[in-house]
Amino acid sequence: MRPFLATCLGALCTAALTLPLAATAGAGAAPAAPHPARTDDLPGSTQSLPVGALGAAAPHTPDRDTTAGPAPQEELGLPPRTVRPFSLLGVVWDDAAAELHGRVQVRTRANGSGDWSGWQDVQVHNDDAPDLGSAERHGSDVRGSTAPLWVGDSDAVQLRITPEPSDRARAVLPGGLRLELVDPGAPPRSLRAARLDPPAPLSAEAAAASAANAGFAPLGATEIPALDQAASQGDIAAVGGPRPEQTFVGPRPRIVTRAGWGADEKLREKAFTYTKTVRAAFVHHSGSGNNYSCEEAPSLIRAMYRFHVKSNHWRDIGYNFLVDKCGTVYEGRAGGVAKPVMGAHTLGFNTDSTGIAVLGTFTDTEPDKPAVDAIARLTAWKLGLYNVDPRAMAHLLSGGGNRFAKGTKVSLHVISGHRDGFTTDCPGTHLYDKLAATRRAAATLQGR
Repeated sequence: MRPFLATCLGALCTAALTLPLAATAGAGAAPAAPHPARTDDLPGSTQSLPVGALGAAAPHTPDRDTTAGPAPQEELGLPPRTVRPFSLLGVVWDDAAAELHGRVQVRTRANGSGDWSGWQDVQVHNDDAPDLGSAERHGSDVRGSTAPLWVGDSDAVQLRITPEPSDRARAVLPGGLRLELVDPGAPPRSLRAARLDPPAPLSAEAAAASAANAGFAPLGATEIPALDQAASQGDIAAVGGPRPEQTFVGPRPRIVTRAGWGADEKLREKAFTYTKTVRAAFVHHSGSGNNYSCEEAPSLIRAMYRFHVKSNHWRDIGYNFLVDKCGTVYEGRAGGVAKPVMGAHTLGFNTDSTGIAVLGTFTDTEPDKPAVDAIARLTAWKLGLYNVDPRAMAHLLSGGGNRFAKGTKVSLHVISGHRDGFTTDCPGTHLYDKLAATRRAAATLQGR
């Protein structure tokens, strides 16, 4: 893993830290002048702002929820600040093993309009992570973090972190707290005008990521086409294993490739990491909120990718696949959609599994039916390539976590929620409750 020494990326971040503070974020705040529109010359960026004590002189917020926690002087955070445009945010800290015991809330200002949002909670416990003994942890400075939150195109931010009452006296908030503001950048010109412009030459990194899907789509393709069940049986050859006498591979879903959502392949580690097989699928929600449109999903994924690599210091985006609310399936971590790519999604159980994240938060909200149906289609195909019955139990060896000690042999559903392998709310109660039906649907799609 290459070292990550800088916390700001380029001159844009430096400039952001010197911009004047916004007017107080309450009613009557003067709107800021809009920032220039993004161009292809701005491929994305991260602003990293240190979090400090707000103090007694912290700006008064008229709509402050006085029941949410202690007075401002007992909080950490950032007062209202004008920054460069961003669309996703999260809080990170130095020690990946440390937990943030408290409430993290943000409000943001829509770029150009001057309208501030209400306070939004950031999901504090982000339990997606590389395994403790994996190469991704060695020689790198993996950080702890909240889940990322999608806030849309914004140009100002305010943050408050309220410690839990039982922990405030012991000052256990983790060290090195920083607010990360991520601009996903504009999609590559080749995606916006693919039918008008000749294809751009691929970088070596982009060619390698695309070549990992050889046999499924041409080099540089933005999607892998869907196939019916009969044609999908031929996909077994791509995994290189012995072909069983009777195969149960579900129909291949359409998958948007990394080129299709505009991954900057130079961000990630060059090498791909594989495990031996795929024996289970873990379903997640991204925790990034539900305030995105399906058209924005590629931007959300680009921002999440940058947050995982540049802010969390992972080798690549953590999930193997992502699904949006319209049911579109996206390739996640590079290395090939059919192959046993090792992800960073379920601490302790990343080996011999695949991680699928539905974009959104489903603690209090029902997932959209197209997204749930897409999980069934994807698992019917992916698990079928490895001759795995979605209704079965998988016997996995824990790599260590807060629920199962390292070395523990654990029996889990082949299609499990993140909470089955780790003490967490993920994938949210409303999505978790759909998994029993998803197992049956995936098995039916396999022809079982």
